[in-house]
Amino acid sequence: MNWDIIEGKWNEYKGKAQAQWGKLTDDDLDVINGRRVELSGKIQQRYGLAKEEAERQIDDWTRHH
Repeated sequence: MNWDIIEGKWNEYKGKAQAQWGKLTDDDLDVINGRRVELSGKIQQRYGLAKEEAERQIDDWTRHH
């Protein structure tokens, strides 16, 4: 799926993102507000992942939603 669609419908995708990355808080999701760079940064921060791994996970998640 195109990230622009996810960004535009972020309120619909917040729950799916939280289901995928349970360590993300409601506040995190509000700050992310559909921005991929913000999502990647929060995943890196909460899970201690490298940028490349966070991006890979986002790519996989995007393909399935």
